[in-house]
Amino acid sequence: MTEQSFVAVRRRAARAILIDNQARLVLIKRTKPGQPPYWTTPGGGVEADDDSVETALHRELAEELGATAERASQVFLFSSSSDAGVDVQHFFVARLSSLDESARSGPEFNDPTRGGYTLDRVPLRSEELASIDLKPTALKEFILANDAALLAEAASVV
Repeated sequence: MTEQSFVAVRRRAARAILIDNQARLVLIKRTKPGQPPYWTTPGGGVEADDDSVETALHRELAEELGATAERASQVFLFSSSSDAGVDVQHFFVARLSSLDESARSGPEFNDPTRGGYTLDRVPLRSEELASIDLKPTALKEFILANDAALLAEAASVV
């Protein structure tokens, strides 16, 4: 029998494949000096006082977007390893209920050295989605391969 080694989870994050009522993904366009822009889904780290990963997701949506989503359904899990441990990202599909950009309050908005966090909406079924640099790449591939199922799931979680 071979011995298995286990690596500690360094960071756990909750992120949303957030779909609005016009079948568009609600994304954050990240701009940093000296780097090409890229897009990411809203979300962030699970904190010790979050009751669950889904609770963290709803908190992060409120902080990053001033948004609410009624419910969410986990559809994708992505992990990446380093010497420090494993980062695990839980991706939930959710339908956007409300959004108020003036209510954005995450710590990223208080530190200009972190670059820009611009709200963007990209049609889920579009060439535009295929052409942007959505990170992580495995998530982009998952969304492109499962767009119809994601739309159906988002419709059922409202």
